[in-house]
Amino acid sequence: MDRIQFGRRVAHWRGRRRLSQQEFASLMQRSLRWVEDLEGGRRQADPNLSVVTEIAARLNVTVDRLLYEPAVLCPADTEIEAVRAVLQRHDIITGRTDADAEPVSVAALRRALVYARTGFQAGHFAQLGTQIPALLADATRAAEHHRGEDQQEACRLLSLSLELTEAAAIKWGDTELAVVAGHRAVAAAERSEDPVIMASAARHLADAMTSHGQAKAAVAFATAAAERLRPELLRRGSLGLSVLGMLFLKAALAQAAVAEADDHSPDAAARAVPVFLDEADEYAAQLGVDGNELWTSFGATNCGLYRVAAHVQLCAGADAVAVAKEIPAAGLEALPRERRAHLLTDRARAETQAGMREEAVATLLEAEALAPEEVLCRPRTKALVEDLRLLGAGSAEGRLRSLAERCGLPR
Repeated sequence: MDRIQFGRRVAHWRGRRRLSQQEFASLMQRSLRWVEDLEGGRRQADPNLSVVTEIAARLNVTVDRLLYEPAVLCPADTEIEAVRAVLQRHDIITGRTDADAEPVSVAALRRALVYARTGFQAGHFAQLGTQIPALLADATRAAEHHRGEDQQEACRLLSLSLELTEAAAIKWGDTELAVVAGHRAVAAAERSEDPVIMASAARHLADAMTSHGQAKAAVAFATAAAERLRPELLRRGSLGLSVLGMLFLKAALAQAAVAEADDHSPDAAARAVPVFLDEADEYAAQLGVDGNELWTSFGATNCGLYRVAAHVQLCAGADAVAVAKEIPAAGLEALPRERRAHLLTDRARAETQAGMREEAVATLLEAEALAPEEVLCRPRTKALVEDLRLLGAGSAEGRLRSLAERCGLPR
């Protein structure tokens, strides 16, 4: 039994049943630490069948679904709708919450955000559907009712929570939801009066705009934010360099999308892509290390990942494969699972473009082993699996067929 995947399935169904870890521990007559270790895949030994059966009974799910069904790794439509609903609430939009409700402490809010963001970077996107609504409600209340430095920090955390909402919506394939969250994140960032948070929110909104077919606007927005905030960001050390570099990486991908959609002068539009990538490389060189300030994963290695993605966007698959091969293994290993799996799916797309379809299947399977949700749940990756089915994958047909079934694609 894969303890990590089993633990994630337990966490998924516990969340679906609206049980806290403490409540589930009480039902199982175990300690909270036991549940945390189980869901985190940190148990010393696999649970025996009687324990698995009891867990399934407590969560009202069959043992087979608890052990084997990959679809439980993906968010339910109801969970995505719950995120949309909270963004449409009057109190969340206006920031005018119940005056009698005690706001959560800034420290508790920060812990909840770190927990959710860490899960995202580990490739656990489905659980965010149950975490984000409470996070946004708590952050909105805190930003209204705290005062002084605590209020500014609450505004920062609200912006970062909305950024997480945008990032999750991209993974779920809901680009309209991503744009809404991205706009709100920028507004909250302005309230925080923190240039680092402003730049971070801007790079997320640029990403949402690009995904939503507004690539030209995304380039303009990202570069305007970079020019406006650059002086202050350069004074903020590694944190400032990281978000500034990410703005140019997002501008590069947006510009690649502009070029790909340009029927008149795509080559001219494409020439700006390496300019933005080179700018990001300069900030990575100044940084000197592969870091993860403010969950950016920014550094020379991530710049390499974006070069691969830009080549893929420009349908230059062979060039993307060549760049991917040059990325140092040590740098890759240091990146979060989400980043590594994202690279693998980009590489699989590049291999498909280059006619290397058997290799593309192998690369997708490697990505699935690393971060299953990046492959089994993301609409963009599932579309690639469907393309490979239509194109044919030679000796990899059997493995591709099994992968398509795990993705829930119709036969």
